[in-house]
Amino acid sequence: MTHLDITPTPRARRPRPKVVTLSDAAAQRVREIMVKAEKPYAGLRVGVKNGGCAGQEYVLEYADAANPLDEVVEDKGVTILIDPKAVLFLIGTVIDYEVSRLSAKFVFRNPNETDACGCGESVTITPAKLD
Repeated sequence: MTHLDITPTPRARRPRPKVVTLSDAAAQRVREIMVKAEKPYAGLRVGVKNGGCAGQEYVLEYADAANPLDEVVEDKGVTILIDPKAVLFLIGTVIDYEVSRLSAKFVFRNPNETDACGCGESVTITPAKLD
C-alpha cells in the first residue's frame, strides 16, 4: 500500500483591504502634527466611543505603542492603530482633512454611518456586515 501525504499546502493569503485610509490632505496633516509632538509616537490611534446626541463619536489620539490586538494600517507614510472593538464600525472609512474660512478639521467619510447629529460632533454607526 502506498503512503499518501495529505498535508494541505498553505495557500497564499490575498491582501486584506485597509480598514481605514487617509486622503492626501489628512496624511500630510497627521505627519505635520506628529513631527511637532512633544515626543515620538508609534502612530495615530483611531477609534469610536459612545457619546454625543447621536450615540457615537470618533476618537483620534497619539499612540505610544500598538496594543497586541490593534489593527495596524500603514497609509501614505502614517501608522494608524485601530482598537479591535472599532474595526467593524470603521471598515471602508476615509479620513480627510478639510480647511475652510472658519475651521480646519479631520472629517470621517464612513459608509457605515446611518445618522449624524446637527452639530456634526456625533454619529450613529452600524457595524459593517462581513460577507
